[in-house]
Amino acid sequence: MKLPRKPWHGVMVATPLPFRADLSIDLDAYAAHCAWLVGQGCDGVVPNGSLGEYQVLTADERAQVVETAVAAVGGDRVMPGVSAYGSAEARRWAEHARESGCASVMLLPPNAYRADERAVRAHFAEVAQEGLPVVAYNNPHDTKVDLTPELIAALHADGHIQAVKEFSGDVRRAYSIAELAPGLDLLAGADDVLLELAVAGAKGWVAGYPNALPAAGVELYRAAVGGDLIRARQLYRELHPLLRWDSRPEFVQAIKLSMDLAGRHGGPCRPPRGPLLPEQEATVRAATGKALAEGLN
Repeated sequence: MKLPRKPWHGVMVATPLPFRADLSIDLDAYAAHCAWLVGQGCDGVVPNGSLGEYQVLTADERAQVVETAVAAVGGDRVMPGVSAYGSAEARRWAEHARESGCASVMLLPPNAYRADERAVRAHFAEVAQEGLPVVAYNNPHDTKVDLTPELIAALHADGHIQAVKEFSGDVRRAYSIAELAPGLDLLAGADDVLLELAVAGAKGWVAGYPNALPAAGVELYRAAVGGDLIRARQLYRELHPLLRWDSRPEFVQAIKLSMDLAGRHGGPCRPPRGPLLPEQEATVRAATGKALAEGLN
């Protein structure tokens, strides 16, 4: 008998927010985008992640974003980011996710300072008390706190995480994690290492560029995890000029621009993020135009 899909399996799209000209959130447009992604074959959405600019949202806005996503696609398809500077605040966001009907949450380590292992384990323990499955998010480039394979294994042994979104870029870690925590699910956390991590056994992809090109992204993921490496390599090669933007500081602006070019609502970012530099914009426009011309949408 086939077991049901775990809430973090498959293509889980980290969603950006559509801002109006006055930089208020267009929640109706956001709901429509979440529903459209699922309609295009994506498995779920991840609101209030880095791509969703959660750091510049008010508490009310952050809550509304989660509630809007749940109303649009159902809580079993919504895995909100609950990261915060303090463990108590992160736990409150996990509580809100549970009360809103979400099936899982994604959590960064504490990142207001360079936390040690003791602090990291205490942080995840606090949030796990809310009872929702926790997907750890390892992004040592931005947080300066590295969830090494050994620390990930410890968090899993503690019973505090069920999966990890791996964004270090070091694909060798996939094999160490599998050896040290064989019951833990690995999720590809950066678009430009998807194929390598899929081959290494990833059970999901917390994706960025499917916001603009969902059908191509879903096909790439399915081919990669399904063992159709000829098709996967072809798509990966064609999409990689865009996918690599997901690992750059300007990833939000780049993905939103590609969404605009693909006929979706990307739009502006809130400060301090500003527009792409002219040469960056030209590069994204050219790569997006080429992908669309080749039918990768």
